[in-house]
Amino acid sequence: MSTQTKPKPTGETGGERRINMIEAINEALDVMLERDDNVVVMGEDVGYFGGVFRCTAGLQEKHGKTRVFDTPINECGIIGAAVGMGAYGLRPVPEIQFADYIYPGLDQLISEAARLRYRSATEYIAPMTVRSPFGGGIFGGQTHSQSPESIFTHVSGLKTVIPATPYDAKGLLISCIEDNDPVIFFEPKRIYNGPFSGYYDKPVEPWKKHEASIVPEGYYKIPLGKARQVREGEELTVLTYGTMVHVAEAVCREKGIDADILDLRTLVPLDIDAIEASVKKTGRCLVVHEATRTSGFGAELSALVTERCFYHLEAAVERVTGFDTPYPHSLEWAYFPGPVRIGEAIDKILKD
Repeated sequence: MSTQTKPKPTGETGGERRINMIEAINEALDVMLERDDNVVVMGEDVGYFGGVFRCTAGLQEKHGKTRVFDTPINECGIIGAAVGMGAYGLRPVPEIQFADYIYPGLDQLISEAARLRYRSATEYIAPMTVRSPFGGGIFGGQTHSQSPESIFTHVSGLKTVIPATPYDAKGLLISCIEDNDPVIFFEPKRIYNGPFSGYYDKPVEPWKKHEASIVPEGYYKIPLGKARQVREGEELTVLTYGTMVHVAEAVCREKGIDADILDLRTLVPLDIDAIEASVKKTGRCLVVHEATRTSGFGAELSALVTERCFYHLEAAVERVTGFDTPYPHSLEWAYFPGPVRIGEAIDKILKD
């Protein structure tokens, strides 16, 4: 049973229309640039060019070169400057062009941004939102396809947010920018223009054919730490996020599985109450993510479910993930957790 009805947004909305995720992100940035003079957008090619994926298109022209500006190709410098801006009182939104290139900024994110509130006894904060496209499915190879989210969920002081629809992308991004803590906002680039069923040889369906592309105009926000129930079911709980929400939903629909699918939306903070309630209802749990298996966020989810729902489980928690290898270019669809591997895991869980 599908339950795609959206909650009433919090904010000052106007009309609604269907847009894709790129447009939704652009609108969120536009709204916050208008509402708060302290918001600045920065990154490689985000200004005049409008970003590699066009998420910042038109923003420099509208808001000026001091509010939306290009930076050198220096991820450490981008993040370091943003930390200083946040401490000074601004709300920077730096873009890292691909998540694969975020690693030079790890020291600034972990040692400075994540710790600033604590080490200064709340005298200083780092209210910054780091946007970055992540994940595969676009033939980007090992340097344009990685999913490094679990590195950041391990760091106390950072929040990690991953939208799966245009509606969520806008509402969550606004909440992130308004948050007083540093947030990593990963954007699943495979679904920028439409949801993905996992069948790479089928035509892409545009977002505008789907209800989740209906996005209110103006300001609204979605609270961090609240999962979205994609489908309501009794047989199996599926915990997932980003692109894999749509792949898992398509597999369950094709197999006729009465699955309770949760789109986690935010990994930190995590909606553990929704997870616990679902697993206690179904007695079975499948975790799906695109990142590598070892120490992936699915391991944390599996541990939490086992700790909290052990006596309700009818079978062991299963994970379907990427492999513990670099992301392969020529074997992308063997690496990608597609319909075959997800279907096999479902069969195993329901058989036990």
